Amino acid sequence: MIQTLIEQLQSAPVRKHGLTLQRRIDLCRACVDSIIPCVDEWIQAGALGKGCPGRSDVLAEELLTGPLIAVRLLKLLEKSFTDLQVYGAPQLPDKSSGPYQRRLQGKPLLRIFPTKTLWDRVIFEDIKADAVLVSRTDPRKRHLALFRTLQDSKVSKISLVLGAGNVSSVPFSDAIHKSLVCGHQVILKMNPVNAYLKPVFEKAFAPLFQEGLLVAVEGDALVGQALVDHPAIDDVHLTGSIHTHDRIVWGSSPDEIAERKKQQTPKLTKPVTSELGNVSPWIVVPGKYSAKQLRSQAKHVAASITNNVGFNCLATRVIITSKSWKQRREFLDLIQQYLKETPKRPSYYPGSVERYQQFTNTNTQPDESGCLPWCLLEDQNIESNPRVFQEESFACMCVETALEGPTDEWFLDEAVAFCNNQLPGTLCASITFPKQFYSQQSRLVSIALATLDYGCVCVNQWSALAYSLLTPPWGGAPGATLQDAKSGIGQVHNTFLLERVEKTILTGPLVNFPKPVWFHDHKNSLEVGRELIAFYHTGSISHLFGLMRNALLKT
Repeated sequence: MIQTLIEQLQSAPVRKHGLTLQRRIDLCRACVDSIIPCVDEWIQAGALGKGCPGRSDVLAEELLTGPLIAVRLLKLLEKSFTDLQVYGAPQLPDKSSGPYQRRLQGKPLLRIFPTKTLWDRVIFEDIKADAVLVSRTDPRKRHLALFRTLQDSKVSKISLVLGAGNVSSVPFSDAIHKSLVCGHQVILKMNPVNAYLKPVFEKAFAPLFQEGLLVAVEGDALVGQALVDHPAIDDVHLTGSIHTHDRIVWGSSPDEIAERKKQQTPKLTKPVTSELGNVSPWIVVPGKYSAKQLRSQAKHVAASITNNVGFNCLATRVIITSKSWKQRREFLDLIQQYLKETPKRPSYYPGSVERYQQFTNTNTQPDESGCLPWCLLEDQNIESNPRVFQEESFACMCVETALEGPTDEWFLDEAVAFCNNQLPGTLCASITFPKQFYSQQSRLVSIALATLDYGCVCVNQWSALAYSLLTPPWGGAPGATLQDAKSGIGQVHNTFLLERVEKTILTGPLVNFPKPVWFHDHKNSLEVGRELIAFYHTGSISHLFGLMRNALLKT
């Protein structure tokens, strides 16, 4: 089977005529057109596969994290490829204030959201994102390596993408990055957990399959290992845990992994990129919040725990508060209330029941529908319960820890240090600031945002938003190595094709308007998703009006 796939790719049309910029543009457009008829099949398959057939909230989640992301990604890449043809480079959203002059603690800032297209300023009101370039980067040279790749239309390499099993957008977005951006052919190895999406992907992304840029295969770990080892595979990209990464790169047993790391002799010598796990923190800076602000932020945090039953690398695992914060009890009570109000869902991911029991230190059993209760363990500390801080649970649970200190400023420094030094992973973090602190302590805010060692830092927002917007590069912070992969090596998404990005900083209001569709009490999330994907596809103002109507009514 594997050899047949390899030969199929090696004789594909794209090997003969190449992959020009114009062809990439045409493929982006063709894929958008082929995705739209597959939307219902796609989201119904996802809801069924996760044990919630026909449930509107789950259908909405599958739409928002699947076909909607696919269409937005392809639209943004089409625009960047077109800009390359017309202007010689993707056009960043905001040049009016001289983007090369803005800096964060001496590092160049580039505004990457909202874009000038897709009505982002209207749909995502008050949301902004900046890319922070690594020190001593000349912003004028932010595209050089990728430009050379895009200007070479020859297709001669095959990438293996080991797909994620939790969120449908992950495997196809990784495959699109490797094919349309890097110019490689791709074998997408479906994860057994969501292999039911293979026939959907083959229809939704039919232009890429027909071009010979993409093939998909099912199978267990042995199939994956055989693909990794095949001499025709030039490089590997995987999404999973650090343990999966080390088994693939270093060896099958802990002893072999340790010895190979010591000798610096990896089992896999091909280039490897990855997006791995994260014990994702949410820092809440103490201060005075209005009742409305507190409710909104509590809903954000609750949604980040319950979305996809907690099977997200960006799910909040640790909430960090101040012991002396006067509103701490009220805030935690609100989160607990919203968790109780959120409908439970089957714990569908393999091994999740056992992990839940281990991390909660209980013998809690799923109910007759396979559901576990949402769990927030309050007032935990790393000395008495180290595991919840040092390992990603990948289950529908979270912990809260409270730091003791004399001032709000002290808390901010200590919370940042706690995240950087005590929590594994460098993928994403969120931080909530009181309005007064944010405006009056701008220097301390800048230092904190610059110091947090994560590939994405979100202010007052869940990092899933940055993931879904797609202009922000997505991946662990720079500095990971094969020996210490942290949250992974390399970045995906990144539709402005930027190089040398240290992190993304996304900022938003304490209270979003309209209500975010990922909140548990949003009544129209499925309708909002349908109108938004239709608007992205057609550009019709009627769908924009429909989007606004459904976003504002009955929410």
